[in-house]
Amino acid sequence: MTTSPIILDIEASGFGRGGYPIEVGYSLPDGQTWCSLVRPEPDWTHWDRGAEAVHHISQDLLVSRGRFVRDVANQLNHNLSGQIAYSDGWGHDYSWLSLLFDAANMMPTFKLDNLRTLLNDEEADLWHIVKTQVAQDRGPQRHRASADARLLQLTWQRLKEGTKKPAASHKEKIKLSIVSNEFLPIENHSHPPFGPMAVHA
Repeated sequence: MTTSPIILDIEASGFGRGGYPIEVGYSLPDGQTWCSLVRPEPDWTHWDRGAEAVHHISQDLLVSRGRFVRDVANQLNHNLSGQIAYSDGWGHDYSWLSLLFDAANMMPTFKLDNLRTLLNDEEADLWHIVKTQVAQDRGPQRHRASADARLLQLTWQRLKEGTKKPAASHKEKIKLSIVSNEFLPIENHSHPPFGPMAVHA
């Protein structure tokens, strides 16, 4: 059986200039999840009401329940040290994770990479369809970073199980009427030029 990748997801204050991480979560290969709200730094002031309508995390909640950036960074390094975590929104998540570690004056001891690198072209095309099926099978879930990470992980698992089937029967079971644009080509992501986050000892 193929080992599931670690999936990391980040909720942010908004996609515009000045956006910052407000919640970080991940799902480990065994399905265990972890999640933490992030208390904004004093100079993190950007706030998008449209984004809040999606993640349902208020600024008041971040102040009352959020953990300081250094505490979150320490927890991530402790739990993910020496490993690779994958993100479906790598271009954004990389920038937000870098911002968190910069604010904590720390270096990550793990690597963040693009989930797209774990998929072939057929799997990438089917991603949106399969993710919708998995979400429907799971039923209503709280919109949290850890729950989103688990959804992505389960979608990856189902895709990998599907590709083991004969191509004909696989296409009979999954309609190809929808083409996913979930993943943009890596070169189209807005990411720093130095590539995936490096592992530091």
